Amino acid sequence: MASVLIVDDSRTSRRILRGILEEDGYTIVGEAKNGQEGFDLYKEFRPDIVTMDITMPILTGVEALKKIKEEFPDAKIIMVSAAGQQHNMIEAVQNGAAEFISKPFEIDAIKKIVRSVLES
Repeated sequence: MASVLIVDDSRTSRRILRGILEEDGYTIVGEAKNGQEGFDLYKEFRPDIVTMDITMPILTGVEALKKIKEEFPDAKIIMVSAAGQQHNMIEAVQNGAAEFISKPFEIDAIKKIVRSVLES
C-alpha cells in the first residue's frame, strides 16, 4: 500500500489522520510538526503522498509545498486547511497542490481524496 507523510503542527490532527489512513491500509512513514520538518522528511522518505497543513510555524504549508515541488516536481501533496484559508488554498493550487482536505475532518472524504490523488 502507499506510503504517507503527515505534516501538521497539531498533534491531534496528526493522530486523527494517522488513524484514518492506517485503517485504510496506508503506511505512515513519518510525521512532522512544521513545514521545514516536512520538507526534510520528504527528502528522506520520498512518500507516495503528503498531507500538508497550511498554517504552521517555521515554514508554512504553502512554503513547504513550494520547496518540495521545486526539488520533486512529481510529489503528490494534499493540503489540509481550516475554514478561512481561501487565499492560501489558491496559492497552494497555483504551486502544485493535488487536492484539499478540510478541517474538521470527514473520514470518508479523506479516504476518497487520498485514493483519487494516488490514482491520478
